[in-house]
Amino acid sequence: MTSKDNVIETLTNSKLYREYERAFGDATGLPLTLRSPDAWQVAQKDNPHRNPFCALMAAQSRSCAACLQVQQELTGKADGNPSTCTCFAGLSDSAVPVKLGDHIIGYLQTGQVALRPLTKNGFNKVRAKLDDLKIPGDRDQFEKVWLNSPCVAKKQYEGALRLLNTFAEQLGNASNQLAIRQANAEPPAIARAKLFIAEHLTEELSLGDVAKAVNMSRFYFCKSFRKYTGLNFTDFVARLRVERAKELLLNPNLRVSEIAYEVGFQSLTHFNRVFRRIVGKAPTAYRGRLAVG
Repeated sequence: MTSKDNVIETLTNSKLYREYERAFGDATGLPLTLRSPDAWQVAQKDNPHRNPFCALMAAQSRSCAACLQVQQELTGKADGNPSTCTCFAGLSDSAVPVKLGDHIIGYLQTGQVALRPLTKNGFNKVRAKLDDLKIPGDRDQFEKVWLNSPCVAKKQYEGALRLLNTFAEQLGNASNQLAIRQANAEPPAIARAKLFIAEHLTEELSLGDVAKAVNMSRFYFCKSFRKYTGLNFTDFVARLRVERAKELLLNPNLRVSEIAYEVGFQSLTHFNRVFRRIVGKAPTAYRGRLAVG
């Protein structure tokens, strides 16, 4: 399992995601899945809001491949922005990227809906495709569940995607905090190192200083720190400083330059560059968004 998979698994099991998934489904009637970029599985499996037609299709390996192809197209199109694809059955799926800084770590996926009314005549093309794919099953049953697919007005669907885009930003922030805290049964030396870093965060910190403080060689400390935190030393310190900066940005009386030096950055330019890389926007833009909120 990759580090991205670990983060997505943890986020999926978090109270934040579970409560939002339930509320989103209750409010829109749409299914929601959080998946890793490398996930290769049928979307919305076991989701109570899943389209019955899609569930019927997923029971067949041939149709399953067609659904997975739609997911691949979504991933290819979602280059940092929400994307929507329509399958051969006229049902739309959408993916909204979840980012950790500038990197996509997962997708919020929803859909399995028609954006225009479905008709009996329209099923003729679907029937032909089912026959072409040699998918077994009662065509009358396929037609019945297809006609019962949820139909959502385009404007309403776009509104749901905007909600997911905002939630994706929240998950991105949560994943950054997770990246700082995550450790797998870390040994006492690594725990002491993290405490030492937190206590000296506003000072100039080097890997050698911290390794010496916990009585480890530079090489072994570097290797162990990466193993148990999932981050290299420089990135860990940068993320911790950015989290402190985000708290201080809530205070409108503090200048950005003051905050930069307060959290341990030695130059405003470096602070701006690191903050944008991790958060996805400049400190002033982040503060402006807080003010609007």
